[in-house]
Amino acid sequence: MIRIRWAGAALTACVLVAAGGAAYASGSDHDHDHARALPEHIFAPYFEGYTTDDPAVLSAASGSKYLTLAFIQTPAPGSCDIDWNGNAATPIAWSTYGAAIATMRAAGGDVIPSFGGYSADHGGQEIADSCTDVNKIAADYEQVITTYDVTRLDFDVEDFSQGNQVGIDRRNEAIHLVEQWADRHHRIVQFVYTIGTNLTGLDVPQGVSVLQSAVAHDARVDIVNIMTFDYYDGLPHEMGTDTVTAAKAVIAQLRGVYPHKSDEELWHMLGITEMVGIDDFGPPEIFTTADATTVEQWAKSTGIAELSFWALERDNGGCVGTAGSDSCSGIAQSTWQFSHTFEPFTRR
Repeated sequence: MIRIRWAGAALTACVLVAAGGAAYASGSDHDHDHARALPEHIFAPYFEGYTTDDPAVLSAASGSKYLTLAFIQTPAPGSCDIDWNGNAATPIAWSTYGAAIATMRAAGGDVIPSFGGYSADHGGQEIADSCTDVNKIAADYEQVITTYDVTRLDFDVEDFSQGNQVGIDRRNEAIHLVEQWADRHHRIVQFVYTIGTNLTGLDVPQGVSVLQSAVAHDARVDIVNIMTFDYYDGLPHEMGTDTVTAAKAVIAQLRGVYPHKSDEELWHMLGITEMVGIDDFGPPEIFTTADATTVEQWAKSTGIAELSFWALERDNGGCVGTAGSDSCSGIAQSTWQFSHTFEPFTRR
């Protein structure tokens, strides 16, 4: 995940991988009774879908029962079609990831599909930037929900997507339509906005405008998930402490966007995504194993809704000293150490 500074933040380009099979019937409007809400407080690290890894295998190995699958996008700017990684070879179908999802559910876990990511947001392949038909965007969201019978969608909005007001408005209009559809079909559906942050909070006006647009279009946002890394300011950072600082600044901004919510409700709207180890900027932005303990304990005490990190495949010490690797953290650690530290955060 790369949060290149563009008056703000960013997650890397990512996406895909197929886990074939059909051990579990895909979701539909007539068989979704088994779908249930995710835990009220959940740890759900990002899974790099552009690898050949099986999410169920890594979930079992790491102990991370819930995963955020990244990313869904269009194959080209202007398209209204979606696939995993914008690749027609990995369509939104049970044949892609379905068997893995069934295995994870049998073990007590689940997945959160994620739209966007830095690559799609930068290249115009984020669905709301790419497609001008709000009804089609809403139908795409509904397709993902019914195909995998999921109860939460994540939207990684950064880079150019964070400043594309037309796309921002379309996305929120589509979310509103999906919420109405979910009510009609008695479905649980939650929506997460994953947005970059500085120590002073969300970028102004870009990051804040995403939420202001949601309010204007009657789109309920359940979680504002902030990416607390890749600050790119060249200043000294203690990443655990800075997470708390950034979170408090975002809560202050949320008070302005949602003035009728209590502080307790606002904290429960918050999610935190770290980049474990050495992030893309490199030293001094190093999220250590000690930082993980600090953040997990703090997160429990505040009642935030979600804790995550980029990315599950990085949760090992195989490349000490390397910044921003997709396959290791760059620091000395035991394999799955960050997952083991964060997993106790999950509770209903």
